[in-house]
Amino acid sequence: MRQTRVEHTPAILIRRRAWGDTSWIVTWLTLGQGKVTTMARGARRPASPFSGKLDLFYIGEISFVASRKSSLHALREVHILEPFDAARLPGANLFLCSYFAELADLVTEPGSPVTGIFDLLTRALTHLKAAPASLRALEFFEQELVRMMGINDAAAHPLSALEAHCGRIPKSRTALLRQLKT
Repeated sequence: MRQTRVEHTPAILIRRRAWGDTSWIVTWLTLGQGKVTTMARGARRPASPFSGKLDLFYIGEISFVASRKSSLHALREVHILEPFDAARLPGANLFLCSYFAELADLVTEPGSPVTGIFDLLTRALTHLKAAPASLRALEFFEQELVRMMGINDAAAHPLSALEAHCGRIPKSRTALLRQLKT
């Protein structure tokens, strides 16, 4: 008899894409397992138990069945701890939240705990719900991320350290800078 292992962890929804007509593939930044990608079968149906629970930047407690064969796990439950009302935010705030999530996705690996990065992203999302997006917030996030990853070089700009470590930075940064400087 095959045993299934159900994992439970706090998580932030950082990416979501449609799969077929009724499902989502959802990427989470979790407290205990780092980056986790799950399949939310039937989640796009109106009567789904996931309805209203799989929006970007929602913080919740997730339960998933870990796959033995791939890095795509089966999402079982989501309990929202902190919703993220994107409709009430200025566009620059939402754009900066997206950049932070993209950076977190870029620098994390599946299955590797990233407690500091999880906490940093949580703080950043909370901050941007209450304060306007700023160049200072962007630079602080990048500096803290580089420091937590242990790739900070006193002589190099945090952006250079991120680019050297990851091979690239999100393309959205250029447009984001233009928006924050106006």
